[in-house]
Amino acid sequence: MADAPSLEAFKARLDVALGSLVWWLVTLYIAGGLKLDDRCGPFQPSKKSLSGVVQHLRNGQLLREIYINKHKLLLNDWTAKQLYLETTGKSRTLQSALALLYTFLPDFDWKKINMRHQWSTIFCSGSCDCPMRNHYLEEEQRRQYSLRVKNSDLEKIYVDMAKIVGIPTRQLRASNPIDSLLCYFCHNVSFPCTKTGCIGMEHFKVIKRHQLEDERERQEKKLYFLYALLATHPLLNQTVNRLQRIAEGKKEEIFVLRSAHDVTLSPVLSALGITEARFPRFAARLVFELWQDGKRPKEHFIRILYNGADVTFQTSFCKDYYKRSSKPMCPLEKFVSFVKRDMFLVFNSTSYYDACRRRPL
Repeated sequence: MADAPSLEAFKARLDVALGSLVWWLVTLYIAGGLKLDDRCGPFQPSKKSLSGVVQHLRNGQLLREIYINKHKLLLNDWTAKQLYLETTGKSRTLQSALALLYTFLPDFDWKKINMRHQWSTIFCSGSCDCPMRNHYLEEEQRRQYSLRVKNSDLEKIYVDMAKIVGIPTRQLRASNPIDSLLCYFCHNVSFPCTKTGCIGMEHFKVIKRHQLEDERERQEKKLYFLYALLATHPLLNQTVNRLQRIAEGKKEEIFVLRSAHDVTLSPVLSALGITEARFPRFAARLVFELWQDGKRPKEHFIRILYNGADVTFQTSFCKDYYKRSSKPMCPLEKFVSFVKRDMFLVFNSTSYYDACRRRPL
């Protein structure tokens, strides 16, 4: 587990490396710089906190024990070609990636890191033009709004909190205050106080209760699921293509890291059919593993882990396989079929392009 010396060592290495990482700040369009901050600001964009860095240092150590020490995925003489690293333009996602890589990679070297910038939070790269994805997102947002305005307790809490922090209610509502409150709650820091009063646990409980109710209705209405299928197809398609290349014997990009957001991970979980997964917590991780059959080298399987738990057979494309097979993994071809074909069936389409433009009957 990462301890204080690990954190201090990482901070020292980061400070030394900043001079050679100036091009990242330009090339990656990093918002907010790379300074670490352990303070929670009321309803303001957050930087990566020291506690958050420790979480990712621990993630890196855990992944290193499994994939480096046990399975020898990367050796000490690893090269940049074996890695594919991508982050959004927020400083906290870059900081998260660097913290994880610092404890994951053998003989970590800043100069060997090539971090790519992804402008889209859903990592759609060159396949972002999808009108129906936007349509389903708008419908989902209308559903969220309808549920919110029906909750008189929630509105009272918003009004009270806005008075305390001294901003208009509409601004506080738009800032998604649960994110700010979670920063205080998860860091075991007292909620903020002003001359007008204090935000307290009663505010947090009402908002959290509404969030859980929203998650339940979201699964029932299926609008978010339809959005998720179209939003995540480009990312899942890239994942499938890379797994297929590795299965064919390619040795490049055998380790992929995408440092993203809850709004990236949540639709992926939904699209895969992992309905039991809760909204992503801080430092959540989703891992796709590719395995080769030792006796039949041409046969390949995948395993999917969410925060360390095996969720492979919670996916919509491998639930039935689990019932009739003793293997603890899912055939790669089932994942390929899901991404290349089955994701579009609910839209009565056979391709991503068509599904993005076909209006529901």
